[in-house]
Amino acid sequence: MDKRRFGRTNHKSSIIIFGGAALGKVTQAEADRAIESAIRHGVNHIDIAPSYGEAELRMGPWMKQHRKEFFLGCKTTERTKQGAWDELRRSLDRLQTDHFDLYQMHSLQGIADADERLGPGGAIEALLEAKAQGLTKYLGITGHGLHSAATHMHALSRFDFDSALFPLNPVLWANPAYRADAERLLETARTRDLGVMCIKAWTKGPWGERDRSYHTWYQPFDDAPTQQQVMRFALSQSGVTGLCSAGDVRLIDNILDAAERFMPMNLFEQAEMLTRSAQYEPLFT
Repeated sequence: MDKRRFGRTNHKSSIIIFGGAALGKVTQAEADRAIESAIRHGVNHIDIAPSYGEAELRMGPWMKQHRKEFFLGCKTTERTKQGAWDELRRSLDRLQTDHFDLYQMHSLQGIADADERLGPGGAIEALLEAKAQGLTKYLGITGHGLHSAATHMHALSRFDFDSALFPLNPVLWANPAYRADAERLLETARTRDLGVMCIKAWTKGPWGERDRSYHTWYQPFDDAPTQQQVMRFALSQSGVTGLCSAGDVRLIDNILDAAERFMPMNLFEQAEMLTRSAQYEPLFT
């Protein structure tokens, strides 16, 4: 699997980053099979959070034995210094490690939310303390929804984060306002040498009234040809380091196989993808 430099961290991250959300509702045996498959395919970067059900507990035994083999990123949704500090310490315990490589303010909800977490007594103070104590090397931000890229730009105007995570797929890219915000964010990431992770690459649309046949909170593409196409599209946007794998272990093998055959998508192919994306319902409105 190809690897790309994760910004100023200088880590060469696999283009597929193991999305820990897939482990939230599975047995340890199922988790073990998914992690073993990821390792076989060359995955060396993990993204996980305490809000992902039992994921940290499922990953813990692997971190205890294989910590040096992975760039480990974790997150907190807590807004206050004390809340973020307590959550960080719990994650270290559950993951059976003594440090993260990356710790992120998770799921910024907008400008006001970012300002609260970055203000006096906010979560940023816990992140800075963790970095000072060697509990994490780098700090990042994550977000979901149509506001995410613009919110990240605001947060980056207030603090020099090392990485950013946000959604990217053809349907979102066909939204002119979102694309403009995302392109500004990617340009900033290139200029300031940030690592960039993208989520929701595998999204077909919202579940709506459909039966939820996967643990993902969106309806995913589950056929290998389309998974490969949307992966190529997202990874062909300049400045993207890697994509988080989908949040269901049953989808991971196809994604990993596709990553081993990755080839960049040219501008003509990208334009065709954007035209075809009109048939799909947007996940975010």
